[in-house]
Amino acid sequence: MVIMRLPPLKAIRAFEAVYRHGSILGAAAELGVVRGAVRQQISILENYFGEKLFERDGRKLAATAKAALFAEASTAAFATLERAAADFVGGEDRRIRLGVPSAFAIWWLMPRLANMQAELGVVDVDIVPMSVVEPLALHPELDAVIMGAEYRPTAGVTAVKFMEDEFGPVATPDLAERIAGDPARMVEITALVSRSAPTLWQEWFAESGTQAVMFRRKQEFEDLLLVLGAVRSGIGVVLAPRAAIEDDLQRNLLAAPYGFIRRLAGYSLCCRNVDSPKPAFVALRDWLLRSGAATQ
Repeated sequence: MVIMRLPPLKAIRAFEAVYRHGSILGAAAELGVVRGAVRQQISILENYFGEKLFERDGRKLAATAKAALFAEASTAAFATLERAAADFVGGEDRRIRLGVPSAFAIWWLMPRLANMQAELGVVDVDIVPMSVVEPLALHPELDAVIMGAEYRPTAGVTAVKFMEDEFGPVATPDLAERIAGDPARMVEITALVSRSAPTLWQEWFAESGTQAVMFRRKQEFEDLLLVLGAVRSGIGVVLAPRAAIEDDLQRNLLAAPYGFIRRLAGYSLCCRNVDSPKPAFVALRDWLLRSGAATQ
């Protein structure tokens, strides 16, 4: 059996840091070294593989397709080693730092927080709101993240879907009445868009089988929380998860003129493979599965 010699660990560490930060400067600050030292390690790794690892993309360094795959595997490997070392020194950790999309945290998770704490008992879950939802591989400081429909599996990560999702156009009742019966009427209404999910309208038109509308005006907001606040003020129409505005629907503050369609991708709990069998993570996963099923 031929065993391939691994690249120098220091070079891999520098490369992985540059990949996450998109810059030599950011990697150098994290590693506590000068930029020249990081460049030297990148050169060592490029000489080892015999090809360039990064390309300039504006002001950022972007990994090549092959290098990105190696970077994701490197991030997963470092995370596995770090957690194994922590377990070796301190035993089992019952605290989970959970990254959660800000809007999802407010409209779904926080109303169930007391129940979660009661059922998880000694397991402490630190909820970290994320305005921009990114894969766990890009957040070594987190133990797990909740990802929406945009999630794609990555190396070293276990993903468990705990809830499906429904979404559709919503507006105040008076605006909804103006566009009811014919989605083409939305052309006269301002489309409200979240920068965290810029393609959601295109996806809804495709998945619902509705003829796409060329909105005369669009207004963008940083995240879904701001978009929902804007739609409640009556300035336009937005695509929203049903669970996010269920209370507004029941109180007749918002209306869904075309109903909702189901997105099977739903919401998933993502944690590193090395963590998934640990009792604390199993307890969190099981609670999410129960709570998600009760929401459907």
